[in-house]
Amino acid sequence: MKLSAAFLDRGADPHKYDDMLLLPHPTVPGHPPMPRSSRAAQFAPFAALTGHSDAIRETARLTDTRPVLDEGRKAALDDRLQQLQACAPLHPTARITYFAPDPAKPGGACRTVTGAVKKLDAYEGLLVLLDGSSIPIADILAVESSCLVADLDE
Repeated sequence: MKLSAAFLDRGADPHKYDDMLLLPHPTVPGHPPMPRSSRAAQFAPFAALTGHSDAIRETARLTDTRPVLDEGRKAALDDRLQQLQACAPLHPTARITYFAPDPAKPGGACRTVTGAVKKLDAYEGLLVLLDGSSIPIADILAVESSCLVADLDE
């Protein structure tokens, strides 16, 4: 066993505890030793900042800004929604692109769904699909369906 010069310079005896090296581990009579699983648990990682990693992950998650439609696109979309409402009793299949606001932070994401239209509920401001899902009419950006008359300017 090679000892550093600094240790030897302090005048310490490097063999002071050699007699203890081969002694059995001390135990307390009547007190069972701690199981290995419990002993390992005391060294488990400790999360001092609970929720911190979730907050970082949420901050890093990107959202898009809500697209702004010009007046011409708003008028064309309104016309398409009126046509869709007229043929809603036939439950036409439509492809709807809409903006889904993020519940946790500003912005959201543009999503597209395809489904059979059940109705346009003007009172609630919802487009309801046959599968039970609904889309706020104010969030709709585009509508495509075979029941729609093609716009002349497209």
